[in-house]
Amino acid sequence: MTTDITPTDNTILYKINEIFETLQGEGSFTGQPSIFIRLQGCPVGCSWCDTKHTWETKPDLAIPVNDLLAKSEESEHWSELSVDGIAKLFVEQNYQAKHVVITGGEPCMFDLTPLCAALESRGYSTQIETSGTFEVNTTEKCWVTVSPKVNMRGGYKVLSQAMQRANEIKHPVATEQHVDDLKALLAEHQVTDKQVYLQPISQKQRATELAINTCIENNWRLSVQVHKYIGIE
Repeated sequence: MTTDITPTDNTILYKINEIFETLQGEGSFTGQPSIFIRLQGCPVGCSWCDTKHTWETKPDLAIPVNDLLAKSEESEHWSELSVDGIAKLFVEQNYQAKHVVITGGEPCMFDLTPLCAALESRGYSTQIETSGTFEVNTTEKCWVTVSPKVNMRGGYKVLSQAMQRANEIKHPVATEQHVDDLKALLAEHQVTDKQVYLQPISQKQRATELAINTCIENNWRLSVQVHKYIGIE
């Protein structure tokens, strides 16, 4: 049985939709045991987003940490935790993974430097998954995955700072236009030295074939969302 955690450092509070331990299913860390921290809030508005329940942060849907950990299905409910609170929760839950993935929502709406620095000081490696539409504020050691979102409903532009900070660029594709958008972004921001992954949207056959062929043509890599194929969170 878990108990509510009282943060000892209240300077920064992160709004969290869920925390769970699983395997990373995408990009460079595919197969890596990981603790996922899914933050609440995202104004980007991707039409194919599979976490739309994280878009809005409604005050009346705030819940205690215990209730957050007990969630059995996706919901808009969220909790607020400090850096200390998050680190203590990892210990309390007896998580074994030493890699932490901070995702969303759009995690870079927050300054993630204090969180990543604290986790790294405790022996964790850190990774951020972002749309590239907000400036990335994190530690030097943190691995940054930019999945650039172009011409989305929210009207946000992909930032050069995010593209330059990226350790890998993971782009969802379903059509040739998505490939063209990525090539234009890489040229615009003069990105030539990053690992580039293509990820078929919804694993549909046409999108997968397009991604495979484009990866071969450009010497890029394929990311196939392994967690969805094997049926884990």
